[in-house]
Amino acid sequence: MSITILDTCSAMRRILLAPVADRVDLLRSMLEANRGMYRYQPGEVDLVAVHRETSGFPVDRDEERCLDALETLAAAGAWERMQRALDHALAVLLEATPGLRVPDITVLLVLGDPGDEHFMGPCLGVTGFGGISGHIAITVWPFPENVERLEATAVHELHHNLRFGPGGVVWDPMTVTVGEHVVSEGLADAFARQLYGDELGPTRIGVPHLHDDEVFGKVLTGLDVTDMRNLTAWVHGDPSAERYGLTPVGLPMGAGYAAGNRLVDTYLAATGQTAAQALHAGSSEIIAATLRRG
Repeated sequence: MSITILDTCSAMRRILLAPVADRVDLLRSMLEANRGMYRYQPGEVDLVAVHRETSGFPVDRDEERCLDALETLAAAGAWERMQRALDHALAVLLEATPGLRVPDITVLLVLGDPGDEHFMGPCLGVTGFGGISGHIAITVWPFPENVERLEATAVHELHHNLRFGPGGVVWDPMTVTVGEHVVSEGLADAFARQLYGDELGPTRIGVPHLHDDEVFGKVLTGLDVTDMRNLTAWVHGDPSAERYGLTPVGLPMGAGYAAGNRLVDTYLAATGQTAAQALHAGSSEIIAATLRRG
C-alpha cells in the first residue's frame, strides 16, 4: 500500500528540451505509468491523444512558457508537497475508516496547456481525475492560487480514489447519477476543507456559487439524471459541456461542486461525521439529509 508521485518534473523538462520530432514518443513514455486509468475503456487507448484532449501541455509550441511554468512548480516544491499531503491524508482516512482497503496509487502531475482557452479560463488552470482506483491525474498551470492549493487538490482526488476503490461505492458509467457525482465532489471538497480549511479546501470553480440558491435549486432538479455523458453539464457546468460538444442545461461553471458542498455540509452537520468518516456514505442518504430539511 503506497502512494507514488511520479517524477514528471524531470520527464517534462526532458520532453520540452528535446527536438520536436522526439517529443511525442517521450511524452507517451511518461504517460505509460497511468495507462491503468483507462482500463475500462474499450480498445487501445492513445495516451497522447488523451493528454491533448484533457488540456495537457503542448509538445509543438509554447516551450519557453511551459519550461518557465515547470520551474515555478519545481521551485514551489510541488511534487514533495503533494507527496506529504497525500501520505497525511491517507493516514487520516485509515484512522477514520477501519478496514479501509487501499491499493497502490500512482499520481501523475502534469502541466496544462497555456494555449487552451477553456482550461486557462473557465477551468482556472487546474483539472483532476481520481475516480479510477489506483490512479490519480492532475493537470495544472501554476497560477498563484493553484500553487497555494496543491495539497488540497491532491487530497480531493485521493478521497475520490478511495471512495470508488475496493469495497467502496461502485461507479457504473451507464447508471451513475448526477447526484452521485455531485455528492462525491462535495465529499472530496469537504475532506480538503477538513485538512486545509475553508479558504484553500474548496475546488475553485465551485466557490463563486457556494451560496447561490438559484444554482443550488437547479442542480437539485437534475440529481436523478443518469449516464456519464449527461453529467458534465450538471456538475461542471455549461462551459465544459459546450467544450466537449454536449448539451448545456443552463448552469454556470462549477455548479455541481457548489451544490455538492451544500448537500454534504448538511449531512455532516446532521450526523456529526467528518468527511473522512463519510468516505463511503451513500449519496442517497446524503441527499436525503437536505431534502428532509425542506
